[in-house]
Amino acid sequence: MTQHHPSTTQQTEQTDEPSGEGATGTDAAPSARRSTGEGDAAPGAPVGTRAGERGASAGAESLAESAAPVQLDAVEGLGAQGATVTRPAALGEADTPGQRTAHGARGTISRTTAPGRPAAPGALAPPGALPSPRPLGELRLWPRSFVDRLTAPLPGIRAFARFAREGALRPRPEDLLDIPRLPFEPGPLPVVDSDTVALTWAGHASWVLRIGGLTVLTDPVWSRKILGTPARMTPVGVAWDALPAVDAVVISHNHYDHLDAPTLARLPRDTPLFVPAGLARWFRRRRFRRVTELDWWEAAELGGVRFDFVPAHHWSKRRLNDTCRSLWGGWVLTDPAGQRLYFAGDTGYGHWFSRIGHRYPCIDLALLPIGAYDPRWWLRDVHCNPEEAVQAARDLGARRMVPMHWATFLLSAEPVMEPLMRVRTAWEKAGLPREDLWDLPVGGSRVLEV
Repeated sequence: MTQHHPSTTQQTEQTDEPSGEGATGTDAAPSARRSTGEGDAAPGAPVGTRAGERGASAGAESLAESAAPVQLDAVEGLGAQGATVTRPAALGEADTPGQRTAHGARGTISRTTAPGRPAAPGALAPPGALPSPRPLGELRLWPRSFVDRLTAPLPGIRAFARFAREGALRPRPEDLLDIPRLPFEPGPLPVVDSDTVALTWAGHASWVLRIGGLTVLTDPVWSRKILGTPARMTPVGVAWDALPAVDAVVISHNHYDHLDAPTLARLPRDTPLFVPAGLARWFRRRRFRRVTELDWWEAAELGGVRFDFVPAHHWSKRRLNDTCRSLWGGWVLTDPAGQRLYFAGDTGYGHWFSRIGHRYPCIDLALLPIGAYDPRWWLRDVHCNPEEAVQAARDLGARRMVPMHWATFLLSAEPVMEPLMRVRTAWEKAGLPREDLWDLPVGGSRVLEV
């Protein structure tokens, strides 16, 4: 028996915090088989040239994908239960979703509708110019599940059985001896103005971004320990009391190493938050008042800086029964002068990188994950390895790459220093300028020179 994608008019339901939470909510979440849908390219494949000025329309792009459903294995405790994923039709077909707006006592609520067969409305980038920014703090209704956005099936019972036999999500004891060598060099935050783009690595996927006069935090995790993992290997690179006033926060997805409730509780409740579709309710339950949730390829604007939410090869889960109830993705931030950076959040390698690069040309900085990839058969669909991250930077057409998602939490089995060594080797083998690989230490900063 299969369960098809539910009606897109059904509202997402979530509770505050799980009872009986497990380590499945961290980014060391598995994927069993690789999806090789149209558009996937193996690392090392030739990268085509990209033309166009910054901010110009990327043009209509044909995003046809296979319409064959992907059968998900039943996963005990993960909620997949044989769901069928139907990939969307080619752009421009009759099933393009429409928007319907309702007005209620609490304000305007946008409800996404998808006529025709079940499809993933946000999976296809709209043609032509970038869409206008959506209103900040808009109340919206979403599908109950985003399982149709998966680009690879979730693991089944056989995969879990294999993992029980041979899998390991921690390095061997001898591979932990290098923890004291992990780069940790905290320093003062750069002095910036409204024209400056600068970044400081707090660790893992947490960055202090300075762009367009704003201070933006990405996936802020200042806690010493998160659920299901040992304590941090390196301290937080920026003391909380050393932060300037936080103008905005972006969240990539709801895994515990990216969405940390104790850290977010330290923020003023009127901090503007940009989050994936289906996740605003989690924040509003914690009394945050300025929450903007977006679907893939949608945008909002704050202080002249544009925040675009883009796809990723990943998934979401925070409780035993909320698999893929909220969306996941990355963020493209563009300042009024056209300076642009891409924050990948967490992702495996796949076709979305070239499509993001086509739609948002001239990315100055690409912040890409390079760690938590071993064992490969278990994690390849949801986490890039260093070589794939370098190829992703090339697919994006990014001018510079900034590695992240390593040297902080023990989420997987590779030696702790291996991601850095492998990304440097892959960058050199690709023939790319060494100065364009910003391999910062935890606590390190860098300013973009125009």
